[in-house]
Amino acid sequence: MKKLLLLTISFCMVLIMDAQNSLNVMTFNIRLNHAGDSLNAWPHRKDMVASQILFHDAHLVGVQEALHSQMEDLQQRLPGYKFAGVGRADGQQGGEYSAIFYDSSRFTLIKTETFWLAEETNIPGRKGWDAAIERVVTWAEFRDKKTSKTFYHFNTHFDHVGKIARKESARLILEKINEIAKDQPVILTGDFNAKPTDEPILVLTDINNPKHVIQSEAISETPHYGPAGTFTGFQSKETSNEPIDYIFIKNGIKVLKHATLSQTWQGKFSSDHFPVLAVLEIK
Repeated sequence: MKKLLLLTISFCMVLIMDAQNSLNVMTFNIRLNHAGDSLNAWPHRKDMVASQILFHDAHLVGVQEALHSQMEDLQQRLPGYKFAGVGRADGQQGGEYSAIFYDSSRFTLIKTETFWLAEETNIPGRKGWDAAIERVVTWAEFRDKKTSKTFYHFNTHFDHVGKIARKESARLILEKINEIAKDQPVILTGDFNAKPTDEPILVLTDINNPKHVIQSEAISETPHYGPAGTFTGFQSKETSNEPIDYIFIKNGIKVLKHATLSQTWQGKFSSDHFPVLAVLEIK
């Protein structure tokens, strides 16, 4: 009886430690600051965006469409967070960022770089294939101060027009993940402008390709919470029952929970996309 009790206590302690060491990861297209959005423009939403990140204790947030001034606004509103990333137009502060905000009390940033989704990946401002706009991937290697484990986080925003660009971007990002992270744990977040049955997502998740990534919702130990669709266009609800924003994983990461966050403030959304949140554990 005593032995059984000790085993039970040990098992419970393992579960508690797992919960304490889990990572709350968010992908969030915050919508660029556009005056034409009127009451949905950034000045009316920036506090909502920051409050969602803080309330859900997001340790890592991959943001898309963030202009430099928006990055500064979030930096002011997210105490203890730092970010990795550059503007896609010039590799400095010009254009939109696909940046990664991280809880600096939890993680040490080891290395970060940004590459362009194009035939030549290291030329700032380069458009790839039939893309309408230059697109980037920012990646960062982190060490978890709690567990001393290292892992990689890649964040991106695929083109909204170019079908070839989205397909080739999916192929390129798999190659880059394999080249940079090798067999280390990987988190991939982003707005992929593609539904689950569209070619870019099928390329990313093709199990016949040893470099593939896994859609985190598909293996979540807790059933998905919230709407399936992630884009609203500031309408009263999501425009489709399918997502275009995802959190992918590979190489020894367990998914404990997965959710689409659809909170409103007097009927107003924090962005034209819902943030997606996954609770992950690096095995």
